[in-house]
Amino acid sequence: MSKRSDAWLKVVKVASNVEADLGKVLQARHRLGLSEYRALEILARSQNSELRMQELAAHLLLNQSSVSRMVERLERAGLTVRDLCPDDKRGVYTVLTEDGRVRLESAQPDYEKALEAALKEHGGEKLLATQGVNARQAMR
Repeated sequence: MSKRSDAWLKVVKVASNVEADLGKVLQARHRLGLSEYRALEILARSQNSELRMQELAAHLLLNQSSVSRMVERLERAGLTVRDLCPDDKRGVYTVLTEDGRVRLESAQPDYEKALEAALKEHGGEKLLATQGVNARQAMR
């Protein structure tokens, strides 16, 4: 194997382990999956706290059907609602609710602590340092 292949496998392993740890913390403490948390975070950062479904899918790097199922779960929990696009009746927006914002704000401190701990435990800080990125900068 080449050094590049070895390095890539190390990055993938670190990222997978960090994501697994984050997912466990979010599920146990906030009843959120990692993709659900990220969806809430992306919506909170979006103009009017809403995005078209395909835009959300692109941000999350998930296919349309996976995002649709995830948004259904978020809707059942009262964390998002769907809204029709006024310009294009075929377009559907996902909109963050106040309950969704509250759940996100509640989960953020645990997410950040878990991220910092997981990066340390799995060697992510070292990888980020070799790229000239401080772990705290990477979390923002």
